[in-house]
Amino acid sequence: MTHAEAPQSTRADRRRAADGKSGRPPRSRGRRVRRIILWTLVVLVLAAGGTGYWLYNNLNSNLHGVNLDEALGKNRPEKMATSGQNILVLGSDSRAGDNAALGTGKVAGARSDTALVMHIPEGRTRATAVSIPRDTLVTRPECTKSDGSTVPPAKRVMFNSVYSLAGPACVVKTVEQMSGVRMDHFMEIDFSGFKDLVDAIGGVTVTVDKPIHDKSSGLDLTAGTHKLDGTQSLAFVRTRHGVGDGSDLGRIGLQQQFMVALLSEIKQQDLLGSPAKTYKIANSLTSSLTTDSELASLKSLADFGRSMNGVDPGNMDTIMLPVAYDKIDPNRVVAAQPQADTLWKAIRTDTEIPESAKKSPATGG
Repeated sequence: MTHAEAPQSTRADRRRAADGKSGRPPRSRGRRVRRIILWTLVVLVLAAGGTGYWLYNNLNSNLHGVNLDEALGKNRPEKMATSGQNILVLGSDSRAGDNAALGTGKVAGARSDTALVMHIPEGRTRATAVSIPRDTLVTRPECTKSDGSTVPPAKRVMFNSVYSLAGPACVVKTVEQMSGVRMDHFMEIDFSGFKDLVDAIGGVTVTVDKPIHDKSSGLDLTAGTHKLDGTQSLAFVRTRHGVGDGSDLGRIGLQQQFMVALLSEIKQQDLLGSPAKTYKIANSLTSSLTTDSELASLKSLADFGRSMNGVDPGNMDTIMLPVAYDKIDPNRVVAAQPQADTLWKAIRTDTEIPESAKKSPATGG
């Protein structure tokens, strides 16, 4: 056979020859495809992992913590003997920064506009929320502020003034002193974050039996069912002139109603089906949330939230601390006895709250 007659070498022949010289077995098309897929998956996993790490860090850095043990010392009520939990929840109104545009009137400093003790009995399948009226006259204990200075004790001060004068740790100390109930955790959400959270979940549905028209808060609702956006929700929980006798007592019922509706809405969200929406909700919540130091991480907060999955917001018992109008200043209220003591004792012992302890002489009309 002449040189001209020699068959032309194919690309496959050259590849087989090269593989033979190197001692490697020939690679099939299937092996090449699998190799490409493998490297593609590695890149995707690394990209997703990097994004997940960034998202986690971003949400985690949003959280702020208060070390209650350091701020309050050892002179505190004993922890419950059961696995029940008590959480002090505050809604703050600083009227500063983002909150300034949401405020009504000129109010200096920060105030605790909403305060409630959330009691979750052993088993964590139900909960009781006890609202403390902001106009309640209390005895404020001696407190240490965040800058290290001391606030002296005082009698007959308005409950919501404690926050503005001495900060959230002093509010916890005041509640523990007046109730004898140890607060296992503390959570505070500011008004601007509250608005963003409601908008992030797409609004909250409430039903009112009577029309509400309040020029001070801007709330204007007809009787019936309404889906409120963030701005409307703020007006709903802050309105006082449009309900009852215009006092703080009248709006507590609206605040409790809204809280249950908000928790129910969050629980119904398809968080797994919409990662983008889930992140938006988490970002809104963590950006405006201050907790005790034990909960001030995304993992701790998530673990605590999962432990409460058995609580059905629809079965939550919402009551107001029993109060009576003060005999010296009828514009203020004081804890009504013996109802208040009976209520706090039931929470301390993690037992059922008697119906008599839920009735308040002052109702706000």
